Amino acid sequence: MDLAPIAFFAYNRSDHTLKSLTSLAECELAGQSHLHIFCDGPKSFAEVEKVLKVREIVSSKKWCDKVDIIAREKNMGLANSIISETSKLCEQYGRVIVIEDDLILAPYFLDYMNRALDKYQHAEQVMQISGYMFPVTLTADTEAIFLPFTTTWGWATWQRAWRHFDPEMAGYEALKKDKTVRHKFNLYGAYPYFDMLEQQLAGKIDSWGIRWYLTTFLLGGLTLHPVKSLVQNIGFDASGTHTGATSVYDCLFFSEDKINRFPEPQVDIASFNKLIEYMQGQLPSKSKQTRALLKKLKFWSS
Repeated sequence: MDLAPIAFFAYNRSDHTLKSLTSLAECELAGQSHLHIFCDGPKSFAEVEKVLKVREIVSSKKWCDKVDIIAREKNMGLANSIISETSKLCEQYGRVIVIEDDLILAPYFLDYMNRALDKYQHAEQVMQISGYMFPVTLTADTEAIFLPFTTTWGWATWQRAWRHFDPEMAGYEALKKDKTVRHKFNLYGAYPYFDMLEQQLAGKIDSWGIRWYLTTFLLGGLTLHPVKSLVQNIGFDASGTHTGATSVYDCLFFSEDKINRFPEPQVDIASFNKLIEYMQGQLPSKSKQTRALLKKLKFWSS
């Protein structure tokens, strides 16, 4: 198996960084993997101490077989960092696994990522491997399924897919003009992703993820997801740049099992419908409080 390089992005949360890197080090295949840690620079003098603490953490241990640490003097911002470094690693290695500092990984996360990257490397329609699954109970014939949308919590891709990434969102106009396409992009009303595109255009958010989803959507791309999540996000404690405090995602179905059965590249309709139903249930209709919460969650705003 050709192991993919791992890109790990950290900033100013030392506790989260330590927990995330510890979980990575405990993954099967970590001892054979090449880890690239990117530490962003401080936004202000007030952030310097926190940033230095993170750099102490990432330098304190050999988390994988080989570890390269890139510590920036200036702040690039998470979106720019991920776009830049994902592009470089994809160009150099042909593939990459991407992790952020608030993610706890299951023991077989790397095994799943690398096996899926190998299995679907020539399947043009498959554009991303995701390690996250929403807290729903799914019944499928395989331990992973294909869905027509991306996620940003522990993922991987190939150069053949990432080369299509359009940071300028040229496809925005197609969605703006066509209500039917826009509705499909919003997962049939389950989540306001088009609103996030407009926020990105207006400069209200800085998201690589919503732009990547738009890219894959317009190409009819598929993303592989585990039936049970291999990633848990611990960042919903108001500590992050793009997330507020909430307990909505505290109870995840966190899997410690190896994934052995992989599907053919086609959408699992039954699972997709169940996820749509779940996500629609998270939209509190007319509640201002719920709409405010959804803005804080911003799955694609990092």
